[in-house]
Amino acid sequence: MKNRSMTRRLIFSLTATLIVLWLIATTAGMIVMQDEFGEIFDGSLQATTERLTPLVVDDVLQNAQMPESLRQQSLSESTHKGYLTYQVRDATGKVILHSHDVSATPFVAPLKRGFFQDDFSRFYTVPAANNTIFVQVADSIAHRTEAAVEGGLALLLPVLVLIPVSIIGIWFIVRRSIEPVNDLREAIAGKDGGNLAPIELLTLPRELQPIVASVNRLLERLRSTLKAEREFTANSAHELRTPLAGALAQTQMLKSELRSQSSKARLALIEASLQRLIRLVEKLMQLARAEARIGTANETADLGKVLELVIEDFNRASGANERIQYSKGQAATLRRPVSEDAFAIVLRNLIENALIHGDQKTPVKIDLERGGTIRIANDGPVLSANELESIRHRFSRGKTMSPGSGLGLSIATELASQMGATLELKSPATNASTGFESILHFK
Repeated sequence: MKNRSMTRRLIFSLTATLIVLWLIATTAGMIVMQDEFGEIFDGSLQATTERLTPLVVDDVLQNAQMPESLRQQSLSESTHKGYLTYQVRDATGKVILHSHDVSATPFVAPLKRGFFQDDFSRFYTVPAANNTIFVQVADSIAHRTEAAVEGGLALLLPVLVLIPVSIIGIWFIVRRSIEPVNDLREAIAGKDGGNLAPIELLTLPRELQPIVASVNRLLERLRSTLKAEREFTANSAHELRTPLAGALAQTQMLKSELRSQSSKARLALIEASLQRLIRLVEKLMQLARAEARIGTANETADLGKVLELVIEDFNRASGANERIQYSKGQAATLRRPVSEDAFAIVLRNLIENALIHGDQKTPVKIDLERGGTIRIANDGPVLSANELESIRHRFSRGKTMSPGSGLGLSIATELASQMGATLELKSPATNASTGFESILHFK
């Protein structure tokens, strides 16, 4: 499931809720407003009819002798279209007078005081002159509906402004409210094997304080665990190296004192086994340290100097100065917040891998490039893509008869990841048709 932003979800949810509530309130307002408008229109219709009645009755009585043609002409002079229309009817229902914008066809309303309504109009009737004259005024239902719709639109139109304003306002409020959560998230995200200091965010709201306390307790337990692991690793390495080195020394002394060639051959096998065991113990100790996540550090280190020291150590210890060719690019530097010890372990494994498994008659080339890239290349047979992927795994070795435990590249890959670097394996080497190359890229 795709991860969703909590901020976006809150903004959309609150805005949608506000709009829905506004629409509900508008609908309720329109219903109430329609009822109120009905009362207002009815009151206006009744008042108009009652005020019109004496005027119409007086006009009818005064013009009773006027010819019909002249009477109709006087009523047709106005061309104004009004919302209210009227008819004056006699006791038989005949229309004797009407407004200019209605026909002489009698209204459907009965000759009875009060309101009457059909599908098109609402009427009010007032009798006069001893129920011989009836004044009926009609109000259009369409007019009332139009007024109600216009009033509802007046309530709905603010929504068009409300939506963008609400989104902006809610976004601002949510962002301000969620800032402590973002601060806590960034503080927790910055914790790793090299930074396990307690989180100190004194301005966090009360709801987040228990989370900080729990995370700090977890960090304390993790610091204690890692410290115990590192102390165990260091002590174990020392305790294992000492007896093994002593056994190897005694074996070599015994080998020099013996005269029998068969005994010397057996001691040579013992010596080789002890040396393999010492190398395996060394790799296992390195693996344990890698799993203890020693890759990062709080202070920036000059890794270029560490690289030169490791190369110098190889030259002194193994006499490989004739094979190692080190070159440094112009203005090439490498300074990173990385554990110098972890970086040295990575370099030792990569250089040792090149010296042991490469062609013994060709040099091992080590280049420090500008931008923080280290290349270690050696000549040898070309490895397939499957073999390159396989040798990254623990205790996995390529097609070689050279001694080794199959742990060096897996240790280097793990520590490189902790240092924020990537370890690329290539075969053939860059600008070559054979060989193998390890490329350590720092971001």
